[in-house]
Amino acid sequence: MSVIKNQLSLYVFVSVLFVVGAIFGALMVNALTLEQQQELAQDVDQYVQLMNDGAGIGEAHSFWERFFFHSKWLLVLWVLGITVVGIPGVLALNFLKGALVGFSVGTLINQYAWKGVLFSLVSIAPQNLIAVPAMIITSAAAISFSIFVIKNRLFRQTGELAPQLGSFTSTAMLMLILFAGAALLEAYISPTLIAWVSPLLSSGNATI
Repeated sequence: MSVIKNQLSLYVFVSVLFVVGAIFGALMVNALTLEQQQELAQDVDQYVQLMNDGAGIGEAHSFWERFFFHSKWLLVLWVLGITVVGIPGVLALNFLKGALVGFSVGTLINQYAWKGVLFSLVSIAPQNLIAVPAMIITSAAAISFSIFVIKNRLFRQTGELAPQLGSFTSTAMLMLILFAGAALLEAYISPTLIAWVSPLLSSGNATI
């Protein structure tokens, strides 16, 4: 029972850290200078225009690109977990991921107001509904394994290391499947949704 409670506490803690990062990222948009906001707005508008014109790099290429991108995050989390001293790094990655998501959403809302919310729902939300929980689960498993190693090595508590490492690695491999699902959404579903919404986001609708 205590193990379940500890795991739940880790999930909550990592989730809160991600949310704090997202809030920080969204607030960072307002901290930019007007010139920086205008440059960022131009980049977003160019991307929207490309999507509106049907430009793309191909679904298969996009899938592998996004899958490898997510896999790198997963690999870094796994390595940080087995190094024990990487716990601060795991926490920092979750905060950074939240900040990136928050900044992206904040930029779209700052640029297109309520239409930016709609664009966020089709371009950012679908894959992150899978990728973020997978990252949180992997992060909690990494922290849990690191804590076990610390207790086992420093405090000489009983417990075999190999089964714990196997459990942590198995969790990471399962999350890799979820990351593949997120990449599939990002490559095959999101472009269709973006192409449907992008005509609403012409430069004439921009607020900057």
